[in-house]
Amino acid sequence: MIKDLEIREEKIIYSKVTGELQKGDIKKMHPLIHQLIEKDNKIRWYFEMVDFEGWDLKGFYEDVKMDASHANDYEKIAMVGDKKWEDMLAKAMKPFTTAEVKFFELNQKDMAWEWIRS
Repeated sequence: MIKDLEIREEKIIYSKVTGELQKGDIKKMHPLIHQLIEKDNKIRWYFEMVDFEGWDLKGFYEDVKMDASHANDYEKIAMVGDKKWEDMLAKAMKPFTTAEVKFFELNQKDMAWEWIRS
């Protein structure tokens, strides 16, 4: 579920997720992407995962569709979490986007935020 989702500082989408993401959660993200694209911005995404369990099947499919349709619209993606598979997920994303993707541990949140802003 999405705990926090908003645009910050012109071109940064800030999100904090927990538990399992479902199709409805992903559909909430898509309008923010379009809002930034309409302003000719490349998107920077801060994606914080706390007690994150992944996606249900429909949520995963919706996320893949969204990311595939906007693969070239992302500039940077900061994945922030505390699980090994989340780090592996960040690495697995790299071939599918032109964005710079970097994983940070939860105790490095401030560092991740500074990186996404720079």
